[in-house]
Amino acid sequence: SAVGRGPEVPFRSEAYRISALARGKELRLTLSALDPAAAPPQDLVFRFGMSGSFRLCPAAELPRHAHLRFLTRESPPRALCFVDARRFGSWRLGDAWQQDRGPCVVSEYQAFRENVLRNLDDKAFDKPVCEALLNQKYFNGIGNYLRAEILHRLKIPPFEKARTVLEALKDQEEKRKKDPSLTLSKKVKLMQKNPDLLELCRTVPMEVITAEKQLLDSEYSINYATFKNWLQCYMVPGMNSLRDRSGRTIWFDGEPGPMAPTGQKPQKMPRKKHAQLKADPEALTPKVTPRTLKRCPRATVNPQKSDEKEEGEEEADGPRKGRARRRRKVTPAPALPEPEVLLNARRSHRLSARRGRGEA
Repeated sequence: SAVGRGPEVPFRSEAYRISALARGKELRLTLSALDPAAAPPQDLVFRFGMSGSFRLCPAAELPRHAHLRFLTRESPPRALCFVDARRFGSWRLGDAWQQDRGPCVVSEYQAFRENVLRNLDDKAFDKPVCEALLNQKYFNGIGNYLRAEILHRLKIPPFEKARTVLEALKDQEEKRKKDPSLTLSKKVKLMQKNPDLLELCRTVPMEVITAEKQLLDSEYSINYATFKNWLQCYMVPGMNSLRDRSGRTIWFDGEPGPMAPTGQKPQKMPRKKHAQLKADPEALTPKVTPRTLKRCPRATVNPQKSDEKEEGEEEADGPRKGRARRRRKVTPAPALPEPEVLLNARRSHRLSARRGRGEA
């Protein structure tokens, strides 16, 4: 598109196939012409940012912020669009993955696990565990909502020191290796029964991927509703939130941990209000009394119509005692006096009212 920030794609072919491979937070597309002599293959590596995604839609109904489009040959044609409203996402030419990203938490799990446990002396693990989980050098694929869900399931305070959490995990793994009674199948069963932090870095994203595959042909609203129901912590009513030192919001339940940023108080997500039953609008209208009019002149509903009705009734039935005085009370004073003056005025008004009733 004219407003896209990515580079121009030097690929032209009347008929081509698109294949994809994901690794952590990156996706590589390969464009291959059906006629190899027509054009050489072209690779593109995408990063999605916060709002990037792909959508397949009619070519005549392109969504807003569709920055790159691949058209189909069918009639009417459709378009596979890279959509990014915030423009944090990007693409680059070539097949190389970003160098500072570690092994994928899903597709390269064993290498990912070894990469973390082998480098626990890195200063990246001096930070709180919630911040370390966003470091793509070690946790390639973990983002903001995933870290909240992983820590919530294990009941780990988000601002616990990352090295403290992972060193305990490393010691536990070394004990398992030295235990001759634990066979490979027993180790797998034990891991499935009591998954640790690194294991959940694989299984939690896999739950989302599995749900996405099942809902691939569903409407977006259904897909998003299913995702919201799956969430246990992230932006869930009743959960607490704090901003970490990088400015990202972490959601959690309970205590934040010893490394929580100073000067902040946890913000609690308000719980949903119960739906109220529909009632008769007239029944919901409060009863307006002289005392209400005195305290709040605007307490009446449609005051102009109410005054007209009262005047019509007086013309039909004759003047009624107290009506004129009540309407005069509705008129607000131009300015509020000082508290002492206001108090004296109220006292004098009460005395005059009592005298009036005595004369009557």
